[in-house]
Amino acid sequence: MSTTHQGTIAILTGGGDVPGLNPAIRAITIRAIREGYKVIGLRRGWAGILEMIQDKEADNSDNYLELTENIVNRAGRTGGTFLHSSRTRPSHLPKVNVPQHLKNKYTEEINDLTEVVISNLNYLGIDYLIPIGGDDTLSYGVRLYREGFKVVAIPKTMDNDVPGTDYCIGFSTCITRTINMTNTLRTSAGSHERFLVLEVFGRYAGYTAMLPTMAGSANRCVIPEYQFEIEKLTQLMVEDRSKNPSKYSVVLVSEGAMFNGGDMVFKDAEKDQYGHAKLGGIGELVSEKLKELSPKFNNNKRVNVINQKLGYLVRGGDPDAVDSIVPMAYGNLALDLILKGVHGRLVVLKNGRYDNVPIDVVTSGSKLVNIKKYYDTERLRPHYKSFEMNPLFIMTSE
Repeated sequence: MSTTHQGTIAILTGGGDVPGLNPAIRAITIRAIREGYKVIGLRRGWAGILEMIQDKEADNSDNYLELTENIVNRAGRTGGTFLHSSRTRPSHLPKVNVPQHLKNKYTEEINDLTEVVISNLNYLGIDYLIPIGGDDTLSYGVRLYREGFKVVAIPKTMDNDVPGTDYCIGFSTCITRTINMTNTLRTSAGSHERFLVLEVFGRYAGYTAMLPTMAGSANRCVIPEYQFEIEKLTQLMVEDRSKNPSKYSVVLVSEGAMFNGGDMVFKDAEKDQYGHAKLGGIGELVSEKLKELSPKFNNNKRVNVINQKLGYLVRGGDPDAVDSIVPMAYGNLALDLILKGVHGRLVVLKNGRYDNVPIDVVTSGSKLVNIKKYYDTERLRPHYKSFEMNPLFIMTSE
């Protein structure tokens, strides 16, 4: 254990919560402290450091805290993030969200408060910043890196769609929960001889629908990368139901899936600071259409539907084994880089091995399901020829 002060590291978690965030925070903190670093936890994603007041008399307890082994050990085996989270984007902050003590200076409808963030990080004496998040949270980490701040990033999102890495924290638990809950709901679908329609997360990428379907939890899946024909889906679902002795069939619907010629289904018109409107409702629309069209393919008899949006059920609770081990490794990888004086990197899993890549990869493009390689557009389900030499979770953006 180091007896000299090496510097100060700050950690934050942004975007949606997933199981595995607290194990990552724990791994970073314990290793950093033992290497002689002070560790600061920034609360509520980018909001905490943005809203901090540079005054020793100010109460900043809602904005940051010093982390200790006792603090992180208590939380390290649990889900969620004890540092809390937000979708704050300091470079595109609406006027209404500008902190009260800064309202006189930032008066535009949309404001860039990056200078405030950097000033506050310097005020706290932060030498390295470790943001843990998806492509939205990490894209602002890229901005800070380009402004000259030392950033080492960790990928997190249950959608598994951060470019540059095969794996993001939260994905395995999401898949595990989806498989378990689908199998739980089978009994009701079978008892009533219905279609089972489950809406799952996945705004732009369909990994969270593809993997459970490939694992046998569903007959079909529809994903954002391919606009589907609802009549074709209905026909397939009727055929699946007819072949099943229990007379039911299952489809997983990504929240970003679209009917052919249609658009994403939004809950309302309100958008977050990254420009995303809240999705919700495609599962319900698919259910209504399946019921309406089912007589055409079922001897003029309607098939009723059980419709369930899994939503936060797949992102709540404790992490599974993968999301306990990978965050531990990612946290230590980040510390390895810092101890070498390296920054501007994203820690990753590539081809079954831990590694790191330039942080700019986060903003270099999109990580989507390769339709030609993995999705059968005629059968509306995963397609594969061979698993040889593929990564653990099969599908990557390359």
